[in-house]
Formats: sequence, structure tokens, C-alpha cells
Amino acid sequence: MYIVLTSICRRQCRLSRFNQSVYAAVLNYSNKVSPPPATEPTAVIAKPQDSAVLKPKTVIITTTKLQPEITVTSDKLAPPSLTKHRLVSEDKQWHELRTDYTKLTQHYLMLSKIRLTSLVVMTAMAGYALAPEPFSLTTFILCSVGTGLVSCAANSVNQFFEVPFDSQMARTKNRVLVRGLLTPLHALTFAATCSVMGLSTLYWGVNGLAAALGAANLILYTLVYTPMKRISIINTWIGSVVGAIPPLMGWAGCAGTLDLGAWILPGVLYAWQFPHFNALSWNLRSDYSRAGYRMMSVTNPGLCRQTALRYTGALLVVSCLAPVLEVTTWLFVAGSVPLNVYFVYLAWQFFQQPDSRSSRRLFRFSLIHLPLLMVMLLLTKKHKTEEVKTRLEMYPQ
Repeated sequence: MYIVLTSICRRQCRLSRFNQSVYAAVLNYSNKVSPPPATEPTAVIAKPQDSAVLKPKTVIITTTKLQPEITVTSDKLAPPSLTKHRLVSEDKQWHELRTDYTKLTQHYLMLSKIRLTSLVVMTAMAGYALAPEPFSLTTFILCSVGTGLVSCAANSVNQFFEVPFDSQMARTKNRVLVRGLLTPLHALTFAATCSVMGLSTLYWGVNGLAAALGAANLILYTLVYTPMKRISIINTWIGSVVGAIPPLMGWAGCAGTLDLGAWILPGVLYAWQFPHFNALSWNLRSDYSRAGYRMMSVTNPGLCRQTALRYTGALLVVSCLAPVLEVTTWLFVAGSVPLNVYFVYLAWQFFQQPDSRSSRRLFRFSLIHLPLLMVMLLLTKKHKTEEVKTRLEMYPQ
């Protein structure tokens, strides 16, 4: 350790015995320090008063000034740790938010979580097509557009609330509000516009029941599910309810009412979301924990695996109820049972060996499972088959 002093004493003063001893110790220690650099120092010289202990003496001690910061001109020449520190420091600096209006459409799609919104619209369309009423193309389009706009609004509000937490997760740190590509006020304005347009389309273009379901889902997602994610693992069950409502909106848009058959596709979606999301969240436990989200995979890993297995079994049962409630023919059961049994098998593997490989297999198969199941529902729709038979009987030629 090097002690470098910046001042040099050259002043006559009368010291007590104690002060003289201290001063002598300082001078003796300074002589042991390495010699000063070749650069000409800036010094102040002081001379102590004559005494019996210390002789008048001039001592020059210099100070080496530390560099306040290190400037790196090339990342290739800088150590990785220094480059990373510099990037983090730059990210924490204040900068003005400027919206690039040439990429506004792309930013809106990201703010709306367009892939999730597309899935929501698809389930609403499937619910409309399953309803036992005549198909109206105009109402079908209006119902799909209204549902999509409400979903865009819900996702935008969700991102608005979760900016501080999304910035801590690798999966969400590139969202538009986290990166400052849009201002929070801009995002809220977009959400308000989409919600008004979406609910108006559902109410005036479809019916009041579909609009009421859309409004309820918007409130449930933004004001209940979103804050609940940081409070309790119940958020997973609430989120599954949110995902099950769009097919009800489609059915209500076509039939105007909700009978027992209307709950088959929502039941399928409700059960499907548990193995899908639990498998996804298993490999994101560190991210969710860092952001403070209360997920089963973080707070209760055993329950996470049990829930995934339990609801794959429930999915098998719900699928078998479709022909019982006269939504489909028994051909749907024949086609869906092998699909659901394999889903249960993957969930069982995830339950027995909870690792990244088993969770990833379960998650990837869930992405294939749901579209195949919805296609089977539409192809084996019972009411559609009966309508064809009736028309053939009325018009044999």
C-alpha cells in the first residue's frame, strides 16, 4: 500500500511532545514509500520549528492522481467485464424518448403481443363456428375484429403496468415500453382507442352479450390477473379463465346465448393452459423470481408439476364430453383420445423427471396439440353434419 501525501510542510510552529512524536513517525514512514514519479509535482512546503526531537528539515511528498474513468475506444481491446460495465452504465443514463413513426405499425404489433392476440382471435372464431346457428360472414368478421381489438387493449395495459418488472426478465426486456420505443402515454392512448373501438364493434355489430364478455375479460386481465401475478399463484387459474372467455364470445356472437355446448371449447382451453404455461415457466424460474412474480414453478415446483399432470387428465375428460353435449360426433373422441393420451404421457414424464428437456417437450407439444384439437372439433361438428343431412333429404338431387 502506498501512502502519497499532497502537501509539504514548511512552516515554523511550536509542537508539544505528543505532536512531535507523531510528526516524526509520519516522516519515517514516508521515507519508506517508493520514490515519487518523474513528473514534476505540485507541492506545498512547510518547515517545522527547531526542537530537541526534530531538526528542521524539508520533505517533499507527491500525490499520484487517480484516473476518474477509463476510456475505451474499441470493444475488441477492452476486457469483457469493462465493456459490460460500460454498457450497463450507458443504459442507466437518462435519455430522451423519441418515437420512430416510420416503425409505428411494428411497435403497435409488439405492444399488442400480436401472436397471443392471433391465438385469442382464432379461439373466438372457433367458438363462433361451433355454435349451432346459421353462419353469418358479416357477424363473424365483426366478432373477430372486436375480439382482436379488445385483446390488443388488454395486452397494452398489461405491458404498461409491468415495465419495471419486464426490464428484469430476459424474455421481456426487449418490449417496446422497456426499450423506450413508445412513451407510456402513447401506449395508454393506443389501449384506450382499441378498447373503445373493440367494445363498440362487439356491441353494435354483434350483440350485447359478446360485448359484455369482452369488457369483463378486459377488466379481469388488466385489473385482476396482472397485479395478482406478484401476489399469489392463484394468478395462473385467473389467467386460464381469461383464456377461456374468447370462445364464449364467439359462441355468443353467433347464437346470442350460452348453452351447455358453449362450454366445451372454453373447458378445453382452460385445462390446456396449465400444462402449456407450467412447462413454459419451468425454464424461466430464475427470470420470474428476479422480477418478483409469484408463479408455481418458483414458489411450489411440486404443485407446478402436479397441476400440469392433473389438467392434462381433465382435458381428456372434457374432450369426451363433446359428443355427450351434442357438440360433435363420436369421431371427435376417436381422434382426440390418442392425442390427449400422449399429452398425459408427456405431463407424466415432466412430473417424474422435472428438467429442462421434459418441460420443453411438453411445451412444444402443447403448441401442436391445441390447433389439432380445434380442427377436429370443427370437422366433427354434429350440427353441421345434421344440417347437411337435412338439406340432402329436402333436395335429393
